[in-house]
Amino acid sequence: MNMKTIVAIAAILVVLGAGYAVARPESGFWNGMMGYGNGNAPGVGMMGNGNGMMGGNGGMMNANGGTGSGYCGAGVDGGYGANTNPITIDKAKTAVEQYLATTENTDLKLTEVIEFNNNFYAGVKETSTGKHAFELLVNKYTGAVRPEMGPNMMWNTKYGHMSWNTETQTIVNEKKALEIAQDYLDKSLPGTKVADADTFYGYYTIEVTKDAKLYGMLSVNANTGAVWYHNWHGAFVKILEA
Repeated sequence: MNMKTIVAIAAILVVLGAGYAVARPESGFWNGMMGYGNGNAPGVGMMGNGNGMMGGNGGMMNANGGTGSGYCGAGVDGGYGANTNPITIDKAKTAVEQYLATTENTDLKLTEVIEFNNNFYAGVKETSTGKHAFELLVNKYTGAVRPEMGPNMMWNTKYGHMSWNTETQTIVNEKKALEIAQDYLDKSLPGTKVADADTFYGYYTIEVTKDAKLYGMLSVNANTGAVWYHNWHGAFVKILEA
């Protein structure tokens, strides 16, 4: 099957699936297509971050770039060899600050940088509102900064790629989001617990702990309650509060 055929089939499936999602938002369509359908093991969605068609390790547009087999990878290591030394968390912080400066939006402030095995994660907040704006990833070898995939792109109603510059109704409050997240973890990652929740436009990102240590992150949609686990980070290394 050639590439044109694959892309055509993918487009048809997305259109058909979107209609089904509108009819049945509780079905977890976007979790399945874009992330983690039905609260099961991560990475099986068509546009998921694992083995999906546009997923992380072998997808057509994988997020692991240089080492994966995808065609349009965004690159955790950018094709650098395993012996290349990663940058420090302080250099990652500087890279994010330089990135924010290019936006010329003085209302944006870096809140934290978290180092994982696969990348650095950075959270950005609006100083005027105190609300979290968006999430970034930093390449551990090149220092390249880019918007985080997943909820940050698909659910962020102000800064995301799918936004219409209008905030959707918040049906799921923070307390309920934490309950939904814990229920998901009990089923999918027994032994893990929810911790702090950051409120973004259209969703919450919640830290996941295990044995009282940071283990990972997930997001809960503020409108539908859908859960999206961030399975692209790898193991936690350290955190730098900005």
